[in-house]
Amino acid sequence: MAGMTIKDIAKKCHVGVSTVSRAMNNHPDINPETKKKILKAIEEANYVPNNSARNLKRNDAKAIAVLVKGIGNTFFSELVGILERECEKKGYSCILQYVDEQEDEWDVAIRVGKEKRLRGLVFLGGSFSQSQEKISQMEIPCVLSTICTVGMPGASLASVSVDDFKESYKMTEYLIGLGHKKIAFITAPKNDASIGKLRLMGYRTALEQYQIPYREELVCYMDEKRDTYSYQSGYRLMQELLKRETFTAVYATADTLAIGACRALKEAGISVPEECSVAGFDGMDAGRFYIPSLTTIRQPVEEIGKATAGLLFDLIKGKEKPRQLIYEGELIQRESTARCKQ
Repeated sequence: MAGMTIKDIAKKCHVGVSTVSRAMNNHPDINPETKKKILKAIEEANYVPNNSARNLKRNDAKAIAVLVKGIGNTFFSELVGILERECEKKGYSCILQYVDEQEDEWDVAIRVGKEKRLRGLVFLGGSFSQSQEKISQMEIPCVLSTICTVGMPGASLASVSVDDFKESYKMTEYLIGLGHKKIAFITAPKNDASIGKLRLMGYRTALEQYQIPYREELVCYMDEKRDTYSYQSGYRLMQELLKRETFTAVYATADTLAIGACRALKEAGISVPEECSVAGFDGMDAGRFYIPSLTTIRQPVEEIGKATAGLLFDLIKGKEKPRQLIYEGELIQRESTARCKQ
């Protein structure tokens, strides 16, 4: 067992090197059983990370970083796994960097890029509206994943996403088609200038085109200081909405928020979908197995993950110029929505 490397530990546990790294650094985004197995293997092998050797190798390391903002949103877990696999195929290591909700992801990216001597970087989640001056400080190729930049301040950057405006319009139109006119909306903080703004615009435009008045009191924004894309936030925001207004449907801009909202409705004695329809956005597996199963916009996560990696590697090799790739979402109708009875 002497002289074992992190790659040996990964091979022994049948996981990627980045997964071993997450276990060693106590990152929350790892299955507890997997983490336990990895730590046990490390202990049995008396493995000690060679930081000096690791630092010396960084000059020549083939590494990219994935900046994850929104740790409460479990939708990102699958995407991270896809990115790790694509990196391994190309012989790259994948470094996960979590960004606090209050941190500016661009500042973190510039710092991490210099510290770790990265070849490239992926932004996963978060709000993205940066000045061209700040964007120009980034010295390595980067791709915004799940962040639509078409028509936004960061439009000069490479991105892979769905059309958030179009998909949000689609979901709102679907609820209107079921006869709902009082549709509550749970979304990102009010100052969100990217995904949250686009999905709000899609919701509002659909209402206006079907001649349903937009009502600000039916919109519940996340608090940027206390909320994340989590079940808990969806639960809290629904409780807040119930104190404000009556409505027959609620559309939440993440499945995690929608599932949390369902719990708050149940505790308030309101049945879903008989008394209130609930819809989400993302297409998480959890939505399939929740009772009632969740109506949602499914993002094509496999396609987005592979396209993100492919675009980044092409940028690193100088084969590609930054461009925006847009994928079609899929409206999945399940048990949580029904025709309005009022």
